[in-house]
Amino acid sequence: MFEYIKGKLVELTPAYVIVENNGIGYFLNISVTTSAGLKKGEECKLYIHEVIREDSHLLYAFINKDEREIFRLLISVNGVGPNTARLVLSSITYSNLISAISDKNIDIIKSVKGIGEKTAQRIVIDLKDKIPETSSQYAEILDSPNNTLAKDSLSALTMLGFSKSAVQKVVNRIISENKDNETITVEDIVKQALNYL
Repeated sequence: MFEYIKGKLVELTPAYVIVENNGIGYFLNISVTTSAGLKKGEECKLYIHEVIREDSHLLYAFINKDEREIFRLLISVNGVGPNTARLVLSSITYSNLISAISDKNIDIIKSVKGIGEKTAQRIVIDLKDKIPETSSQYAEILDSPNNTLAKDSLSALTMLGFSKSAVQKVVNRIISENKDNETITVEDIVKQALNYL
C-alpha cells in the first residue's frame, strides 16, 4: 500500500525511527544498516513495507529499494518473519548476504543470532534462484550510497524489457571498465549496454 515516506527524522535509534510528515509522526521499524545512513533532524526518504496482522499494523522502512527487496525475499522464506529478516539485514551487509546466498555459504547466515542451520539452509535453497546473479564487486557498487548510476542504468534497461540478471552483468562490466571516467552518465551506460545485450 505504501511505497515511501518523506519527512523530518525526529527520532533515531538503531531499531526504529519516527518520521514526521504533515504533522503526523510515523513509527518505522528499521535495520542497523538503514540507521547508519540517517541523521536525526534531517529530511529523509524511506521505502516502506507494511505488515498487517490481526492485532497490529507495522511499518518497516529501508534506506533504499535494494534493502527492501532483499527483506521481502527473506520474509518469503518459511520460518523467517519480519523481525528475523530485519535482524539478518542488521547483521550482514547487502553485498555479503547476496554473496552468501549465491555461494551457498550457510555459515555466514548462521552467524546471525537466532538463525539455526535449518533456517540458514532454507534461506539459501529458497532464494538462490531469486536473488540477482551478481558478483560481490557489483554488490559493493550498489552498496555505495553515492552511486545511483548503476541503479538508474539497471532500472532503465529492465524497463526496456531486458532480464535483470543479464543486465546486471553488463552494467557491472561497463562500470568496471569506466571506473576512472567521472563524466560517464546513465545514458552512456545504457547505450554501451545495448551493444552487448
